[in-house]
Amino acid sequence: MSYETYFQAEREAQLTELKQWLAIPSISAISTHKEDVNAAAGWLVETLKRAGLDNIELHPTAGHPVIYADYLHAPGKPTILVYGHYDVQPVDPLNLWTTPPFEPEIRDGKLYARGATDDKGQVFMHIKAIEAILKQEGTLPVNIKLCIEGEEEIGSVNLPPFLEANQDKLAADAVLVSDTSLLERGRPAICTGLRGLCSLEVTVNTALTDLHSGSYGGGVPNALHALVSLLSSLHDDKGRVSVEGFYEGVPTLSPLLRDEFAKQGVDEDKIRAGLGLEQLYGEEGYSFVERVGARPTLELNGVYGGFQGEGSKTVIPKEAHAKITCRLVGDQDPQHILDAVEAHLQANIQSGAKVHVKQMEKARAFNIDPSHPILQTAADAYGKVYGARALFTKDGGSIPIMESFSRILKAPVVLMGFGLDDENLHAPDEHFNLENFDKGLLTIVEFLKTV
Repeated sequence: MSYETYFQAEREAQLTELKQWLAIPSISAISTHKEDVNAAAGWLVETLKRAGLDNIELHPTAGHPVIYADYLHAPGKPTILVYGHYDVQPVDPLNLWTTPPFEPEIRDGKLYARGATDDKGQVFMHIKAIEAILKQEGTLPVNIKLCIEGEEEIGSVNLPPFLEANQDKLAADAVLVSDTSLLERGRPAICTGLRGLCSLEVTVNTALTDLHSGSYGGGVPNALHALVSLLSSLHDDKGRVSVEGFYEGVPTLSPLLRDEFAKQGVDEDKIRAGLGLEQLYGEEGYSFVERVGARPTLELNGVYGGFQGEGSKTVIPKEAHAKITCRLVGDQDPQHILDAVEAHLQANIQSGAKVHVKQMEKARAFNIDPSHPILQTAADAYGKVYGARALFTKDGGSIPIMESFSRILKAPVVLMGFGLDDENLHAPDEHFNLENFDKGLLTIVEFLKTV
């Protein structure tokens, strides 16, 4: 029978099975859910066995386990490594969920549950696509390996060492990942770039204690004044970061890439209106989609200090704080960026104040040339199923482990996502449009049969 007929016949049973996985609260960030994370890993092991995979292994790490499986019976054919994650985000605020986050429910053609689109639902499709080919044809047209982890939502801290230690086991011609989105309904996309990330916390100190503004105002430094002045020095009046050396390693946008961005047809007025803004803002000379996909940023995520309670308190605060993150592109080195920002802050602190910087996260950007043949094959697979060939995009977010896969395994990473941006991943009422569940299964099969 055709794959379309096969998946239609199996649909109800597959969704029932997926609901079982989604019902497990595998929240990696909360220690009290450790056993739930382990249960989700155990569920995956049993599902891989039923699907017909070989060499299924559960590898303990210093955190949550990594699952490996393979099916290597296609000599001379490419080897595809499928990556995904079975951990999920916390569910707060719980009161904003229409139905409980771990009681999966289908409403209006959408499957609602935490993890439905990020990433259990999308990982599940790969398993069922592989199972379908094995049941229909008795073997696979390519060699398959799977590496599914339980710590993506907390930074994949234990996966890079696992990759380093298992390079031969994980060696592949390409890494296939479904953890991204379509441009919009019916418009598939293949992400060819994810921004890197670095973060820091800034503390400004002045006097030994908070001071009375009547007794000391005008005569001593104010930590909040010093911090605000310092933070304002980080950008010029054209939205460009003023830190010396910040743009080292940032590639020039090629005419081809700018054309790909233009093809997305992003309506900036619609975005502005939808956000309730009078106008958008950003680095001069770039469109909205270029700014958020292919340009680096420095953003203030939190600024606080002094009296914040009800009413008035005439105090000169001795301390003020800021949290900063930078999104990075191209060959920007996160350690260099952190050092450059810290040097800028030290050089520009107001007289009488001291600045202390705590460097935190670091992750390089991921990039792949959209002309790579395997990406062209993936775009064609979308085109056959969706009736619209995938466009090549660059996403503003960060999936740090993508760069690790590309660098350590020296293999191209194919980001074939089937989610939609409005599916509330990381938010209440996360869901997965079942239209893309159905089409995604067919697209994955098409890709594996033509790669």
